[in-house]
Amino acid sequence: MITMVKRFVLPKISRLCQNKSFQAVYRSGKSYANKNLVVYVLPNKSANRRIGFAAGKRLGPAVVRNRVKRLLREAYRLNQDKFISGVDLILVGRQPLVKAKLVQVTKSLLELSAKAKLVVEKS
Repeated sequence: MITMVKRFVLPKISRLCQNKSFQAVYRSGKSYANKNLVVYVLPNKSANRRIGFAAGKRLGPAVVRNRVKRLLREAYRLNQDKFISGVDLILVGRQPLVKAKLVQVTKSLLELSAKAKLVVEKS
């Protein structure tokens, strides 16, 4: 018997897909960084939060870059309910993420999110 594994997939409305969308966030957005990653933030005109993930070629071959993006995606997935809406985000992995574990990535993401005021305040 074959069991189907349900994967988490960000809906298309929640993703930055086009190069021009990425470029707009890079050019006009504000950046926040720590040793593990960089977060670019640009307010958008909708109520949706859109996100993109990036890993530059300096990190290594495609296998390594894809792992970094998977780590970023998973850290975001686990904490997406803590982020505010109405922004475009890009998460860019840095060199230390190549050897990092998910716990470290999540901690870095939440630190930067707090610094960038992207975290929803608890009432």
